[in-house]
Amino acid sequence: MTQRSSDTDQAELRPSGTDGQLAREDFTPERVRAYQAVAAQFGDGQIMSEEAREASRRDILRNHVEGEDLWIFGYGSLMWNPAIHVAESRPARVNGFSRRFAMRLVFGRAMPDTPGLMMCLVPGGHCNGIAHRIAADCVESESRILWMREMLSGAYTPSWVELDFGQGAARGIAFVINQAHPRYLPGLDPAEKASRIATAAGPLGTNRDYLFRTAEALAAHGLKDPYVDDMMVRVRARLTPIELAKE
Repeated sequence: MTQRSSDTDQAELRPSGTDGQLAREDFTPERVRAYQAVAAQFGDGQIMSEEAREASRRDILRNHVEGEDLWIFGYGSLMWNPAIHVAESRPARVNGFSRRFAMRLVFGRAMPDTPGLMMCLVPGGHCNGIAHRIAADCVESESRILWMREMLSGAYTPSWVELDFGQGAARGIAFVINQAHPRYLPGLDPAEKASRIATAAGPLGTNRDYLFRTAEALAAHGLKDPYVDDMMVRVRARLTPIELAKE
């Protein structure tokens, strides 16, 4: 498939929000079917059925007390573009997992000709991010949107984690990498990762913008991640002066 045909096929996946931002309206059964069609053309592996996706959501929510608020942990675009109704957002730390670029991406912020990478949580270390609180009366509607957003391919495993707020803690859901999924790429070296992130782009924007916005979101909340800082340096070193001026 050529770059031109890929661009045409992905046009309907462009977000309704401004500046590459996703909105709640972007997550509908119709849009999910469009993703499925594009993924099938690009050979991007398995796509979860609506029944399997709903079963996943119901399964993890069995351990959520009905009538209580629900916390969701964001470590990538969920930090700066949650696209759900959020009652409160707070910096939080999760122990036992680290943020890594280790998920293959060929649509959204990439193309089959120029594949990119998404962030995921992998075992070990700790991760600073943003926890979003969903009000109790919105848990059903907003969790449905989250599962349409995060669980299209089953590349994540929704997991209960302990959210450390510095002063206080709470249980929340994080989308952790499914290590058995074909999109998981644990063996790429940092140079290859930086090369992919620097060059990949699609209808949602550039892969590097995804990295830069994540770094900005961390900085805005006084959070640090040496891994993100290192990837920023590596990616910027691969950009032309014109590309850097646009960032």
